[in-house]
Formats: sequence, structure tokens, C-alpha cells
Amino acid sequence: MKWIRIFVILLFLVVPCCAFQITEFCPDPYLSDDADEYIVLSGSGALNEVTISDGEGGFRFPLGTVATGKFVIARNAVAFKETHGQLPDFEWYDTSSVVPDVISGDKLRMANSRDELMLYNDGTLIQQVSWPADVRTREGQIHYLEEGIWDKRPLFIGQSRFIPATFNDVSVTAFVSPDSSEGVFASVLASAQRSIHVNVYEFTSTTIAEELIDAKNRGADVLVLVEGGPVGGISSEEKMVLYSLNQNEIPVYQMAEVNKIKAPYRFNHAKYAVIDAKGVLLTSENFKASGIPPIGFKGNRGWGVYVEDPELAAYFEDIFLSDVRMKNSIPIKGVAGPAELPPSITYVPEFPPQRFFGATVSPVISPDTSSQILELINSAQESIEIEQAYITNETATTLNPYLAAAIDASRRGVHVRVLLDSYWYNTEDEKDNDEMAALINRIAAGEGLPLEARCAELDLNNIEKIHNKGVIVDNRSVLVSSINWNSNSPNFNREAGVIIHHSGAAYYFREVFEDDWQPQAPRLDRGPEMLKYAGLALIVLLLIGLYLFRRRHL
Repeated sequence: MKWIRIFVILLFLVVPCCAFQITEFCPDPYLSDDADEYIVLSGSGALNEVTISDGEGGFRFPLGTVATGKFVIARNAVAFKETHGQLPDFEWYDTSSVVPDVISGDKLRMANSRDELMLYNDGTLIQQVSWPADVRTREGQIHYLEEGIWDKRPLFIGQSRFIPATFNDVSVTAFVSPDSSEGVFASVLASAQRSIHVNVYEFTSTTIAEELIDAKNRGADVLVLVEGGPVGGISSEEKMVLYSLNQNEIPVYQMAEVNKIKAPYRFNHAKYAVIDAKGVLLTSENFKASGIPPIGFKGNRGWGVYVEDPELAAYFEDIFLSDVRMKNSIPIKGVAGPAELPPSITYVPEFPPQRFFGATVSPVISPDTSSQILELINSAQESIEIEQAYITNETATTLNPYLAAAIDASRRGVHVRVLLDSYWYNTEDEKDNDEMAALINRIAAGEGLPLEARCAELDLNNIEKIHNKGVIVDNRSVLVSSINWNSNSPNFNREAGVIIHHSGAAYYFREVFEDDWQPQAPRLDRGPEMLKYAGLALIVLLLIGLYLFRRRHL
């Protein structure tokens, strides 16, 4: 024991220690000449002996400098503020009279594609990070160190850094499109008294717009954020809706490039609304006639939930405010024009909404916490049902990571089924959903796995297309989200979803999945239960209507 103590003492004497390390840097930001590049150090203590270098230039700190926690050293303090909205703690070019300068030799300039940073303490190398060896650089990407790992997920300038959270005893109203989404939307939006904060990729529904205008006229604070550059551009029908909202004094913002500063997310693809700071209405569907069709009319297959819990709502409210207040969220007025045509093909609803109590809910926010989807799939012990608009692989030889995890689950005996859309634009190319289903089935046949994939029979089920992004695990947990299974959606988009741990909610969506999987097959023990659910749904809607009527006439 004595010798161990002596060895530890000698180790501390021989090996130099430093209380600081590089925990973040951005070598390729958006401004001209990369003027806003920066480095973050973390630690506590005196910085007298600490120097930073890339082998060609570098700096040290003024004598007597002491720091605690994280602090930022920027090349140009004024440029850094232009990008990040605040001044750094130090700068190595003298551009601001209020920001202290570090002491530079040859000026440090981080190269975009190949360079390195080295941290020295009293002349001894303590830490080194190089690219492309340790990190893969992209324009606008922030490289960060967490739990000893660089870049656990892609992080770009302006993006949020929310951490996973779990909320208990949550009330959940489950619903699906086209069967019951419009009824739930109408009831929930009509119940709002204080606020409705909406973030949605595309918004062309005049029905939902009118419901928001009604809420505004009741005195609710209504605020809308949309994607400023959806695929194909903002349609004339959406411009009309945005114009109508603005005309009724509802502020509408778009997430877009501003002054050559790119939006922090490739697409703002989320689809949710925070209601009265107590509930969140969240779906896989855009606010369109195909996504939220009138009851009794054909539309997309999508899943949705209304989750009620003040703390959960506060979590989503923080996300919404983070996004709508960023520099890249700017007002959009819209233009008067044609309204979206209503659907014309009728549909017989099968699945009314159903409410559950005592659920445990974890928000899934892309790109911040989308890793939870892998964790959900990896937790499966018995079964996984996957219903997706499409799945794309990472490369010609690398599977989509979520699909790879599901296949690995089947290798340990978990029964896995994958249902994909068969709409024409998801099956007409040579590398589409039908080829993906065939690939999955070849893997299953080759290894003898409990794994099967299909493209949905849309005509038999009288639905327009599968637009869902859902997963059910072990009939106990279900993912409802906007997150597509491609590289872009979980890593670079703003997306929103929830993982709900509740057997009743999971079973509800399992029934819908079974109907989509084999439309002609009988559902799971439905019979008179269907009438019971329909009756309960009618009672719930009538009670909400009575409650609203009484509030308005008090």
C-alpha cells in the first residue's frame, strides 16, 4: 500500500497536469473570411502557463488571468457577436474595446478542411485535436467534446442543445389520420384560452387557420412558425393561409437564411402546437387537407397525440421560443390567392381517438435528442412494428442506422415488421421503397430471421399514402414523430416527436398498424369495442363543446 501511494505521488510529479481543455471550436463558420471562428476552453484556475497553437500561429493569456467554467476566445469579437448575439470572453484580433485580448505571436487562423489545435501547459502538450483525423468539418459546424467523445451528434451554428427529459403521469389522447385527426385538432384548438404556439413544416389548411383565428379572437396569444424553404418552395395555397393569419393579427415567422447566415437546420420539419402551456398537439402530418382531412374524407395515414402535462408543455415551449426567437426566424406576410382545394374522395373512419392516463413520455427532438430512437429500438425484447413513409440507407453499402438496429433486434429473436408507403413517388425509381422492402426480405430469408417488410396496399385501405414516421416496441412503447428515416431528418433538421410508454397507447397504434399491414384481415378483438370507442369519443367531444359554451356565456 505504501508503494502505491509513493507511485501516485511520483506520477503527479512526472506527468504535468492542466486544469483546462479544449471543449469546442468552429473552424469554418459562415461569415466572410471566417472572421467569427472561435475556441472554447473549459476548466478552472490560473491560465498563466496555458497556450493554444495550430503549429503556425497561437496565443497565450495575460499574466494573472484566472477562469472558471467555459469561456470563449474568438478571432474577431465583433464578428462573433454578429453570429452569436453576444461578445466572447477574449479575442485574438483587437476589434472590441470591451473584450480583453489574448497575447498572440503569429496570428492563429484555423484552416477549414485540414488543421489541428494543441493545448500546452508550461510548454508540455496536454491535448491535441486534428481534422480530418478526429473530427469531420463542414461549413457552420461546431465541434464539441462530450464525455471524452468529439461530435456525438452534428451541431451547427445557431442550433439548440436540449437534453433528454422524461415526464410521468401524462394524459395522452391518441388519434390517426385520416380517421380522427381533424376532430381532435378542432376540439383541442377550440379549448385554448391563453395561447397556441405552432411550429409546422407546411400550412395550407384553411380549416386550421380559421380555428387559430377564432382562438385569437377569444384573446389567446397565437404565434406561428413555418419552414421558409420547403421542397418545391412555399405554395400559393400556403401563402394565402399565411396572409390570412397576418390579416387577423397573428404573427407568422419563417425559418430562413438571413444576411448570408444560413438557417441552423436544413429544414424546419416539425409539426406541433403548444396549447395553453399545458398540452402539446403533435403529429406526423403537415397542416394540409391531405394530412388533417375533414372527417369522412380520404387522406394520408399519419399518427398523432395530444399529450397533457404542464412540465412537458414547458419543455416544448422552450424549444418553440428558442426557434422562433433565433436570428433566422423572420416575419413572413404571405399573399392573397387561391385556397387549397378540399378533398373529394370519401372515407369511412375506423379509428376514433382514445384517451389514456398515467403515461410516461420522453420528447424526441431532432437533432438534439434523436439518438433516443436507437435506444428505443435496441430495448425491444419481443416485437417491433415500423411504419414509415420511406427508408433510405446511408450509402450503397451501409444500412440506415435505425433499420440496422431493427435487423439486429430480429437477430436476437425480436419479431420485426416494416411497412412502407407505396405511393407512386416512393416506388417509381430504381432505389425506392419496393427495392428497400425486397432488400429487407432478402436479409430475412438469407439469415432465417423473424423479419418482414411490405409496401402498403393503399387502395385496399382507401388511404392516399403512408406519411407516418412511427415505431411500436413490445406493445408497450410507441414513437409518434415527424422524423423520417434518412440521414438528414434526425441529424440536420428541426424535428419533434414523443416516445410514449403506455401499453394502452401502444396497443391503439398497433391496431392501426395491423389494419395497414393487412387491410382485409380482422382487427384485434374490435367487434363491439369499436362502437364503445366511438361512443366514448362522441361523449368527450360533446363535453368539450358544453364546457366551451358555458365558459363563453359566463
